[in-house]
Amino acid sequence: MNFAPSPIADSEPPHDCPLCPRLVGFREELRQEFPTWWNAPVNAFGDPAAWLGIIGLAPGKHGANRTGRPFTGDFAGVLLFETLAKYGFATGVYEAKPDDTLQLQGAMIINAVKCLPPQNKPTPEEIRTCRPFLEGQIAALPRARVFVALGQIAHQSAVKALGGRLPKCKFGHLAEHRMPDGRILIDSYHCSRYNQNTGRLTTEMFEAVFARAAELRDESAR
Repeated sequence: MNFAPSPIADSEPPHDCPLCPRLVGFREELRQEFPTWWNAPVNAFGDPAAWLGIIGLAPGKHGANRTGRPFTGDFAGVLLFETLAKYGFATGVYEAKPDDTLQLQGAMIINAVKCLPPQNKPTPEEIRTCRPFLEGQIAALPRARVFVALGQIAHQSAVKALGGRLPKCKFGHLAEHRMPDGRILIDSYHCSRYNQNTGRLTTEMFEAVFARAAELRDESAR
């Protein structure tokens, strides 16, 4: 499994990060209830030479907070990793566990918020507190030219971390935003169970985001 090595690893929060009291308290509750789970800030996952950065919201309770790998073990991960494989951003087999053979190729997943928030809803203060980790990890990916934001919160954090301005970068599925240094941010509805079950996000809609990212990758390689 390609958990990110240095310099990405050097920008991760500590295993017992103390910065957000509410998230720390929730973490401690879960450590008591589920002592075999990861129950800690979730590290970035992927290729340290990534051309594509994927910005998620936060770990899922039964996904990354349990397994320790982004989008691994929950409903959202199935569509995400199948789509990444389809467009050449992943190899191996995703088996919903961190010791499967899945590897990301040219892509890195980073969450806007590193720890599990209650009801999957971080507060604005928690999002701001965690943003320096996102900024540090983006800075540790000098080859990344395109980023995909999964959902509006991830979009807002990504725009700020990439030096953009939110009034000029309105969230919308498949919307593209050029950042001041030329990097591109593509928006997507989050691949959550709710969005998929309600039809807000279809497989075709999600694939269109990564088809566009692959198109930009191929254009840059010419």
